[in-house]
Amino acid sequence: MTDPYVYIAVIALVTYALRALPLTLIRKPINSPFIRSFLYYVPYVTLAVMVFPAILTATGSVWAGAAAMAVAIVLALTGQGLVTVAACACAAAFLTGLIA
Repeated sequence: MTDPYVYIAVIALVTYALRALPLTLIRKPINSPFIRSFLYYVPYVTLAVMVFPAILTATGSVWAGAAAMAVAIVLALTGQGLVTVAACACAAAFLTGLIA
């Protein structure tokens, strides 16, 4: 088995390169509307990709996770607060888990 410090060093170098290279290579402002909009949505898409599978599998039942997600989306789109959305999503997951 390889020394874990080698893995840590490689991860550190890759992380540093991904953060430092854009700062050194791109010096002019980005004027392309396509690239600007792409970069604007990257954090939101990354968060959604990380959270979506966890929502469906957190309860042990895909149906309960899907019901909670649907309730949360509807309530969030209607302008409800975070506590209301979270509480109703938890209730939906619980009730669906009792039924399914």
